[in-house]
Amino acid sequence: MGSIIALSGSNSTKSINTKLLDNVVSSIHNHKAASLSLLSYDIPMYNLDLEQERGIPVDIQIIKNKIAEADGVIIAVNEHNGMISAFFKNIFDWLSRADRNFLAGKKLLVVSTSPGARGAASALNYIKETAPRFGGEVVESFSFPSFQDNFDSTESRITNPDLEMGISQVVASFLQALD
Repeated sequence: MGSIIALSGSNSTKSINTKLLDNVVSSIHNHKAASLSLLSYDIPMYNLDLEQERGIPVDIQIIKNKIAEADGVIIAVNEHNGMISAFFKNIFDWLSRADRNFLAGKKLLVVSTSPGARGAASALNYIKETAPRFGGEVVESFSFPSFQDNFDSTESRITNPDLEMGISQVVASFLQALD
């Protein structure tokens, strides 16, 4: 039984990606899975001068250590104008400066959603292509389209049976890769 850390790339307290992530995490029963709210950390915008003056922020070291303790990582990546958010890119920048291989040996599940039909596919693809540079292995991914049409936020559940089955299958495959 492996341990899993779940991260949302959004800095919005009303994030639909965080809602999807919470749904995914709540579906995991045979592994220890915990969400880590990146909003709880004080992380400045990456700047080489700042890094040279102050070093790596303590909160980045904490996040890096929590990732290192996990066997698997679930990332819910949000999209701003066809790219990952500046918030999440900044965290990745700092983490890679703290340790170029901060995802070494980690199995990853990457999910994304958006109000539109593409389900933040561009941001999802960016993480799928970038994570291996930092040592991570993306074993599964899922782009969840048209969030408001396919998810009941009040009940925190997927309303589209096909999407529910798709998410269940990628989660099961991800968990199998951890065993």
